[in-house]
Amino acid sequence: MPASKSGRQTKKRQTKKHEAQKRPARGAKKKYWSADVTRKSDALDLQSDVFKERNPSDIARSLKQSAEHSKRRKSSPFRSAMSMLTFYINRAGKNLSGSRRRTLDRAKQELRKAFGREP
Repeated sequence: MPASKSGRQTKKRQTKKHEAQKRPARGAKKKYWSADVTRKSDALDLQSDVFKERNPSDIARSLKQSAEHSKRRKSSPFRSAMSMLTFYINRAGKNLSGSRRRTLDRAKQELRKAFGREP
């Protein structure tokens, strides 16, 4: 009987451990940390809804302006702007439609042109 009892205890421990992983941390108010990073990143101060623009050159122009005027960035303006755009694309992942993905990829090309870094 002790073997079955210890088996139940192990199962109880696993269940509790599994339940603990599902529960949100205390004081957690936001579901996605990436949205918070996009708003409050030290990479640069973004204009609101910059990634919702439809024109890739408008996105690139806004990112360039934000990167050049930001006092919080830690790297060069080009690297900060490109990293924020890449971060947004990577975080959106499968939720990006094909057309939206193409627009953001074109924005990367426009950003390279804007900074004079064409391949």
